[in-house]
Amino acid sequence: MIKAGIVGGTGYTGVELLRLLAQHSGVELTAITSRGEAGTAVAEMFSSLRGSVNLKFSDPKDAPLNECDVVFFATPNGIAMQQAASLLESGVRVIDLAADFRIKDIALWEQWYGMSHASPALVAEAVYGLPEVNREQIRTARLVANPGCYPTATQLGFLPLVQSGCIDLGHLIADAKSGVSGAGRKAEIGTLFSEASDNFKAYGVPGHRHLPEIRQGLARAAGKETNQIGLTFVPHLTPMIRGIHATLYARITREEDFQAMFEQRYAAEPFVDVLPPKSHPETRSVRAANTCRIAIHRPQGGDTLVVLSVIDNLVKGAAGQAVQNMNIMFGLDECSGLSQVPVLP
Repeated sequence: MIKAGIVGGTGYTGVELLRLLAQHSGVELTAITSRGEAGTAVAEMFSSLRGSVNLKFSDPKDAPLNECDVVFFATPNGIAMQQAASLLESGVRVIDLAADFRIKDIALWEQWYGMSHASPALVAEAVYGLPEVNREQIRTARLVANPGCYPTATQLGFLPLVQSGCIDLGHLIADAKSGVSGAGRKAEIGTLFSEASDNFKAYGVPGHRHLPEIRQGLARAAGKETNQIGLTFVPHLTPMIRGIHATLYARITREEDFQAMFEQRYAAEPFVDVLPPKSHPETRSVRAANTCRIAIHRPQGGDTLVVLSVIDNLVKGAAGQAVQNMNIMFGLDECSGLSQVPVLP
């Protein structure tokens, strides 16, 4: 039985981790921390977990995290980089769901996240936790940097094309939309019901923090330098709670059977579903599931390929992918605890 701890269990990612781990037959939840809610029963805050999670939130300084086999950081950026080293020294494996260890270029990370990095040495060790790319490295990793939600949907959509070298890497476009839960469980004017409901808007057009992460991943897949990836990434906020829909555009430079390319690339991947030709995946088709659904289109038979990629931002885009990484790290069935069928309507 894997003893698991969660640092920061009161946000949307934290409660999603609790939901998934509570159903995992190979996991024992040992500690859930929250400075502000220490002493409060988890089920008191999240009634959906009544009868499934009997723990109380504990103050981080009192939590037995060093006794865990794995600790998940479901915290804001900048927390894991300060606490991961001591856990690793105690033999605990760490999965960070924030961005502290995703970007290898420390100066670039500091530029985009506006703070000095507290553990630059660990950045080099951390394995980027996209199983469809780094499965073998994840198996033996002590520290996994769980990918962001936009980067997961975007990279999985572009990956077969980038790896095959059949598109113009200098002119990629990712037009992505996210549900409001992607902004986190905090009070902000932009995510109030009367602001986000019945509304649709782009944001972060001059630059979004996930842009360097996506470019880094695509560059690695292509065997290129990051500056050789020309990517325009525009995120949008949509009036829904969960889900990401990424519409991706790439100019074709070499003819291929693109449908077959995607089907073959993901044939052995349990959580990537390549849909039949002419399909249009919906975000509700992956709600609450650790699945990415992809469809490929070539409008009017032209030189532009359009890839549609949908995920649940809280599951394959965060907590579900973290559990998938944990399963790989501990030699479990990769699908353990992740067999949930999407929720409809």
